[in-house]
Amino acid sequence: MECNDSRCPVHGAIMPRGMQLTGRVVSDKAKKTVIVEMDSARFIYKYERYLRKRSRVPAHNPDCINAKTGNVVSIAETRRLSKTKSFVVTGIVK
Repeated sequence: MECNDSRCPVHGAIMPRGMQLTGRVVSDKAKKTVIVEMDSARFIYKYERYLRKRSRVPAHNPDCINAKTGNVVSIAETRRLSKTKSFVVTGIVK
């Protein structure tokens, strides 16, 4: 499949830099955009329990990768692509 997306990290002009994260796609309703959710746990010594946190990041989804809801993907930081998007999907992990 030929990719004509100029914002594709493989075939286009976008250069990933900075943070590289892994998360699960929870929404793919928007055009060429996915919402990636990352879970983390931090131990609180005072209460001897874990604090669970969740972070949701919108990322650009190129046509050649085409991640769907439920996929585990890797995303990389890039220049600002829109008001909310600063990440691009670089590949599907599983």
